[in-house]
Amino acid sequence: MSIADKLVLQRQRHLKWRAFDRLEMVLMMLCGALLFGFSATVMFDIVTRTIGHPWLWLQEVTSTFFIYAIFVGAAVATRRNDHLYLTAVAEALHGTPRLVAEVTIRLVVLSVACCLIYFGYLNFLRGFSSFRMPSMTPIASLYAAIPISGALIALFTIEQLVNGWRKGFDHPEPPDELFATMPILAVPPRVRRP
Repeated sequence: MSIADKLVLQRQRHLKWRAFDRLEMVLMMLCGALLFGFSATVMFDIVTRTIGHPWLWLQEVTSTFFIYAIFVGAAVATRRNDHLYLTAVAEALHGTPRLVAEVTIRLVVLSVACCLIYFGYLNFLRGFSSFRMPSMTPIASLYAAIPISGALIALFTIEQLVNGWRKGFDHPEPPDELFATMPILAVPPRVRRP
């Protein structure tokens, strides 16, 4: 099994285009790198402060990792139907009510994504007048994550809307790979006592 097969979630495959699988894989790898970077910089910040020689720039790097991890994670979770999605409500329904619930949920997510794009871009432009200390980097470098995330969320939501409208949202899910590969254990028969 390749790394792409491990990172790209196969659940609700009928709502996904294969063309975006590579993008999902790259975003998942980016999330892992951002999480690792965040954890490492927090650890280095604690260590350098404990020994009495703090690296002030570490707080900037930590906040950058944190903010980008949040917004990239929100985008990839939208593709994987793990975030911004009211699963329990929609999955309890069938037929036309399910279609209405799924489309409504995704339209709400799409409107949130449009707000992220529009207002995130406005904040990005305003961010060139404010600077982060001590590096004097424009704060726009942090705000750039917001419209990028909004664009990815919108892209993945449109993907699900189109595929759900064409193929339907209600499809039985195959069993998890973990349980499908496990051997079935035979239960020993009861021994009868005379």
